[in-house]
Amino acid sequence: MSKNYFMKLKILLCVLFSIPCFSQNEPIEADRPDQTETPAIVPKGMFQVESGFSFQKNNSESNTFSLPSTLWKYGVSKKLELRLITEFISEINDDEKDNGFLPLAVGFKINLFEENGWLPKISLISHVSLKNCASSKFKYDYYVPDFRFTMQHTLSKKYSLGYNFGVEWDGFTKQKTLIYTLTSGYSITHKLGSYLELFGFTTQNEIAIHNLDGGFTYLINNNFMIDFSSGFGITDNAPKHYSAFGFSFRL
Repeated sequence: MSKNYFMKLKILLCVLFSIPCFSQNEPIEADRPDQTETPAIVPKGMFQVESGFSFQKNNSESNTFSLPSTLWKYGVSKKLELRLITEFISEINDDEKDNGFLPLAVGFKINLFEENGWLPKISLISHVSLKNCASSKFKYDYYVPDFRFTMQHTLSKKYSLGYNFGVEWDGFTKQKTLIYTLTSGYSITHKLGSYLELFGFTTQNEIAIHNLDGGFTYLINNNFMIDFSSGFGITDNAPKHYSAFGFSFRL
């Protein structure tokens, strides 16, 4: 075969698999698969997609499937990204089954501080869920805001510590829910990462919900990553268990 054929094949493979032969971008950082959002901002001018499928056993009569949940992100500047969340779910309660889209959420992430000694890297994330931009059975009664501060410490070349604190609303009442996450990340190799996480929710006049989860990420290349995670509830009112897998890429 001619040299031109092999050259064309090489170029095609670079395009299809985003092999970083045309640029030296830093490895992709995603907000999935853990519940702890990263303070990292999508590089300016880049478009990033983070999508995943999950199964959650709520209790003996109820299951929820996410088919899928997708976060769409665009880097506006070094310190700002725009965000869009879409999620299609299937809920099974006894013999009843409901499918549809949850309300569309639009928002942003803004970097506030870079890591400096004891001061972690800090960003603010905020969204508004649009109550009517959903399937009929999943529409909210109110426009729903949420926000959280996301922090991260680099402990060593292999270890990191991340945590979030924030507030969200459920769309049907005016009661706020406080959220927290705490995760420890460990780089097994340059491409294979792992984490262990504690997270939970507490609403006024209700018992707090606490969960434990963990998972792995694998970097196919600097612009493409896959992930797997699983977890379970550690309080009686938490979901029994869940499993998820997904992928993240940027262009």
